[in-house]
Amino acid sequence: MIRNVVFDLGGVLITWRPDEIAASFYADPELRAALLEHVLRHPDWLEMDRGTYDETELAHRFAARMARPVDEMAALFEHVRASLLPIRETIALLTDLRARGLALYALSNMAVPMFRHIERYDFFRSFRGIVVSADVRLVKPDPAIFELLAQRFGLALHESVFVDDVAANVETARRLGMAAIRFESAAQCARELERLL
Repeated sequence: MIRNVVFDLGGVLITWRPDEIAASFYADPELRAALLEHVLRHPDWLEMDRGTYDETELAHRFAARMARPVDEMAALFEHVRASLLPIRETIALLTDLRARGLALYALSNMAVPMFRHIERYDFFRSFRGIVVSADVRLVKPDPAIFELLAQRFGLALHESVFVDDVAANVETARRLGMAAIRFESAAQCARELERLL
């Protein structure tokens, strides 16, 4: 029996669209491509999510790789924060699940400043617990971050379903005994959840 639903944040409840971020930051197609390759999809971004680097350090690393001014790279972080908006349809699903008595949790790869920016949204009140990667120095798909979530909040993984837009994260959750859904849209997620609940 499923008692808990664990949601990823970026790409599921909050917009995370690197292509759109790059397109709105640079008009030049070559700079957009470089931003995606050397910044937004570079392993350093995941290390920021792990808490290895802060934004000041990364602004310098990105500037060196991009051959762009440090201030420009520092401005990128504010640009990214402005792009992180609630996904209305998934928030409605979250509200419905809470009304049905399910316990809701969040498990996200995210840097602390990014999380502090979005946690002001009202829907965060729906969660009984949240684990943010940079706070615990672990990132999905490492099984340890799922186990930490379960231990911290007393969750039985076999009574929990995990929702994430990244295949590797979904696969890890399944290997640990969770039901798991690869998120594509709120409607698709709702249909798959209904079959599990």
